[in-house]
Amino acid sequence: MRRLRPALTATLALALLTTLTSACTRDADHVTLRVLASPELADVQPLLDELEEDTGVELEMEYKATADQPPVAGTSSYDLAWLASDRSFLLRVQDSGGGLTRPESTAIMRSPVVVGLTPDAAGELRRRAPGGRISWADLADAAADGAVRFGMADPRRSDTGRAALVGVATAAAGTGSALREEDVSCDRLRGFRSGQTLTGASSRELLASYARQPDAADALIAHESELLSLNAGGAIGRPLEIVHPDDGMILSDFPLLLLDPGERAAYGKVVDWLLSADVQRELMRSTFRRPVNQDVEPSPQLRTPVGNALSFPDRLSIVERLVENYGDPVHATGDQVVFVLDFSTSMRGRRITELRAAFAGLSGADRSSTGKFARFYRGERLTVVRFGGRVLQEHTVTVRSDADLKTLDRIVAGGGLDNATAVWSALDRGYRIAADAVRAAPERPVAIVLMTDGENNAGLSYEEFLRRHRALGSAGAAVPTFPVQFGEADAGALERAAAATGGRMVDAGLSSLSEAFKEIRGCH
Repeated sequence: MRRLRPALTATLALALLTTLTSACTRDADHVTLRVLASPELADVQPLLDELEEDTGVELEMEYKATADQPPVAGTSSYDLAWLASDRSFLLRVQDSGGGLTRPESTAIMRSPVVVGLTPDAAGELRRRAPGGRISWADLADAAADGAVRFGMADPRRSDTGRAALVGVATAAAGTGSALREEDVSCDRLRGFRSGQTLTGASSRELLASYARQPDAADALIAHESELLSLNAGGAIGRPLEIVHPDDGMILSDFPLLLLDPGERAAYGKVVDWLLSADVQRELMRSTFRRPVNQDVEPSPQLRTPVGNALSFPDRLSIVERLVENYGDPVHATGDQVVFVLDFSTSMRGRRITELRAAFAGLSGADRSSTGKFARFYRGERLTVVRFGGRVLQEHTVTVRSDADLKTLDRIVAGGGLDNATAVWSALDRGYRIAADAVRAAPERPVAIVLMTDGENNAGLSYEEFLRRHRALGSAGAAVPTFPVQFGEADAGALERAAAATGGRMVDAGLSSLSEAFKEIRGCH
């Protein structure tokens, strides 16, 4: 056997040593980070091999983050979290009083929560909208009368669904600023909610459901990026028209959060790579999200101005109350409201005119933004009890069309007045209607709205009413009364009735009868 020359042997040994050293260095520099990610971010997966190759950092993604799964810094089994939005989490940190640590966070890309409409639905909404500029209020109005059916991710579980709900509720409040406790009124989203026919635990699941059954909805509420991806993917026939609501949008910034401070160096490499111009362009191309790097020019389809970017609430309790009020989107809505209305002679003139105008407004005549959100909606069950010194007339409809609302309008607009005022007899009749409704459909919430402008001077006494109310048992106890004080009505007696039945009183003198009805209708 021929021996290698000493010089060649030394050269090969050096090469082998260099190779081994390089391999050891690569192994030492390689880092694997566990990442809790929103399901919506599954579309970044194809880029992660390139990230690992360029930075030595491997992201082990688990796409199962939810709106209420807090990635707690310092105690989580994850090193990073990559979320559609960290707003709910940061509010939880704020409420913890120092019990939770606010992690380092970097916005990676942006996308507003918007509406995707079928061409026919978009045309109908544009025809109905002032100046053809579609707002959340227009969508709520169309949902309430059955003209549009929409899909939205479950706000109890999805950050995207929650952002959509906050956007709609903020528009419904009409203040132009972040929601306050007093802005979360349970009646404002009932009509909007009645139009939801499709949902999912995440918006990714929602869009997959829509692709399988596009006839189930006329609209989808999701991130602009997701709707553009859906259109580009060819899974649906006709592309959805992307509408940026005229009354504002919530903007998500898909932040990357550092949960383990010991991995700050690796986190910094990942952030620098993701924010580089080339990667931002690739993210924009492959995910349709807007770049945060100011040196990257948005593509033509991402240049629509966000306009009025709506603010997220600054208190967790506001968000939780909003989500609780909205409920489970799988279950159909359809409350019942019993209106017990005073038609005594003291209502003659301006007062009866206001009452009739308030009812007409709830039936769709009020075209203001707040009117569109607070109107009667399809599937709602409504009873009108007219009273004077006795019950004069009662009628119940389940709203299926404008014809049902016109029937109630005729009852309120017509009919004579009576000389006496039997408040407690009329309320007793309202409770018998309500208790029967509870027994027939326990799952359907029922409430009573009592409107009077005078004191009781006929029929049952208040004490006799209470005795009869208690005799109804659990069916009666399930129904709150919301008295509306109007004119010279006995405020003390109405307050007592509200307290005894679990409702609350509203003073129509502070605003108007129309606003009072909007405020309390369905709030139970």
